[in-house]
Amino acid sequence: MALEARELWAESAGETTKLPGVEARDYETCGCPVTAVRILSDEGARALDKPVGSYVTVDLSRLIRGEPSAFADSARALARELRPLLPLAPSAAVLVVGLGNRDITPDAVGPLVVEHIMVTRHLVGRLPDLFGHLRPVAAFAPGVLGSTGIESADVIRGVIDKARPDAVVLVDALASRRLRRLCATVQLADTGIVPGSGVGNARAALNRETLGLPAVAVGVPTVTDAATLCADLLEEAGAAAVDPAALTPHGGGMIVTPKEIDTRVRDLSKAVGYAVNLCLQEGLSVEDVTDFLS
Repeated sequence: MALEARELWAESAGETTKLPGVEARDYETCGCPVTAVRILSDEGARALDKPVGSYVTVDLSRLIRGEPSAFADSARALARELRPLLPLAPSAAVLVVGLGNRDITPDAVGPLVVEHIMVTRHLVGRLPDLFGHLRPVAAFAPGVLGSTGIESADVIRGVIDKARPDAVVLVDALASRRLRRLCATVQLADTGIVPGSGVGNARAALNRETLGLPAVAVGVPTVTDAATLCADLLEEAGAAAVDPAALTPHGGGMIVTPKEIDTRVRDLSKAVGYAVNLCLQEGLSVEDVTDFLS
C-alpha cells in the first residue's frame, strides 16, 4: 500500500524530513478517516517504489465494528473518493473486473465484489426506455492462471476488445504492512494494479499502458506475511524497529490472515460493490442499489 510505503520511508528518513515529489493529507469523508497520497514525480516514485499517481486509503473500521449506519457511510465514502480518480462522461461505459481466486477466502474479494455490481450494459442497450438513464456497466471475474491456464491480463484485454468500455475498475485483495489495516481499509489508486505482487507472485501489470484505457484499482488488504507480522508486533511492544527482511528466513513464505476472514471479506466485498455502483450510477442511493440487486 502507498500509505505504508510512505510510513516506512518516514521511519527510515526521520519524521521531520519532507519526501520530495510526494504530497499527503488526512481528512474525513462520511465519517470515515481518509489518507490521500499523491506521487508527483519520478523521484517520489523511486522513493516509495510506486508509480506516479494518486492513492487514497479509506478506513472502514466502523464497518468492522458493526456501528449503526456504518455500511451506508462506508459505501458512500468509498464512492465519493473513487469518483475523482475516474472522471467519466455521463454515458461512458465501464468494465468492472474482480481479480483473485474465489476458492481462497482472503483472495476472493474481487469475485465477490462482482456479485454486488449493477450490471446494466445489456439493459441500457436493449431497454433504453426503462434503463437508459443508467450508465452501461459490465462485470466479470477472470479467475486465476492456476485455474484457467490464461493470464488475467490476456482475458481482460480480450473482453475489452469486444465490449469496448471507456474505463476499467479493477478490484483485488492486497497485502498489508500493518495489522490494524487488515480487512479494515480500502486503497483506491488511479495507477492500475499488479495482481499477486503483494504475496510474491506478481503477474502482468494492469494499467492504462497495458490495457489502453483508464484503469482504477480498488484494493482490500486481507493478508500479511509472517515476517511482517512479527516485526509489527515487536514494534507495538516497544522494541526497536525490526526489518521484516531479517525475519523472513525464520518465517518462510507463511501468509497470515484474520480468523474472522470469512465474515470480513463478505462484508467488505459488499461495501466495495455498493461503492462502485454509487460512483458509476450517480444520483442513486444505497436503497436504490439494494432494490436493483434484489
